[in-house]
Amino acid sequence: MTNTIDTSIYAAITEAIQGEARRILSEGHVSAVVGYAAARRKGSAQPVVITDAVRAEELIFSAACVNNLAVYLTKAKKEIPKTGKIGIVVKGCDLKALVGLMGESQLKREELYLIGVPCAGVLASTAQPAQELTGDTIAPKCRECDAHLPQECDFVPDRQPATPELAGKYRAEIARLEAMTPAERWAYWKEQFKKCIKCYACRQVCPFCFCEQCLCDRNKPQMVETTPRPAGNTAWHIVRAMHLAGRCAGCAECERVCPMDIPLNLLNRKMAKELKELYDYEAGFQVREKGPLAMYDEKDDQSFIK
Repeated sequence: MTNTIDTSIYAAITEAIQGEARRILSEGHVSAVVGYAAARRKGSAQPVVITDAVRAEELIFSAACVNNLAVYLTKAKKEIPKTGKIGIVVKGCDLKALVGLMGESQLKREELYLIGVPCAGVLASTAQPAQELTGDTIAPKCRECDAHLPQECDFVPDRQPATPELAGKYRAEIARLEAMTPAERWAYWKEQFKKCIKCYACRQVCPFCFCEQCLCDRNKPQMVETTPRPAGNTAWHIVRAMHLAGRCAGCAECERVCPMDIPLNLLNRKMAKELKELYDYEAGFQVREKGPLAMYDEKDDQSFIK
């Protein structure tokens, strides 16, 4: 079943992004724009930073624009000018990450110019970047997306994305895991974590892993074993899941780049579901100073204290 998803608006969105980038660069509103440009292979895309209005025509948006560019405003920022407002092209899921980073005082809204993208979805894999976006090729995160239209941006092309009804892959998988016994779930995740080779691609691509030195890299004292052994792997992924609980924006970049196909976003989604049920909290478009695990409320459920 192909279930072709209409992405015909992406050509008009590309044109609108180019025009807006050209305007804000030429008028001096921003010192750079972070966006997507065509890569070498037909249909592929890659992140790009442009500082000259003449290069605005390089910007594109297509189903192959999978990267969350928010990471370029935290640790992968070597090419970003240190002064001046920065323009950035954002899908809805990427915008949630930016909002989270603003809440953690890593970014300031007044220093950003947000170019929102009406998004019908992106590809799950860029192994064949020119392939059609369908119900089979769309990224799992896009099947459950509630942010096709980014909010509170400085500029959003006037286009309405197609929002087909697709079965939620994560919802179904979480339901399957919740139906297991605790021992069965533990066995499932141990089997997944066992595959980890400690490449840390999940950490490198995550906008919320912005510490200059990760606690898990320290060896005096060593918090997490750094070699790819089962005990250290399990510790790493549990620490990571708890570290992202209430912060993860659901961009699923960790899962996309994992070379061992560990369902990392499934774990993040499960944590997000728990926080929603326990604290009625979820990542969104509203800047909040603290997440539910970083603050205390007398009304918090304390039934777990025996």
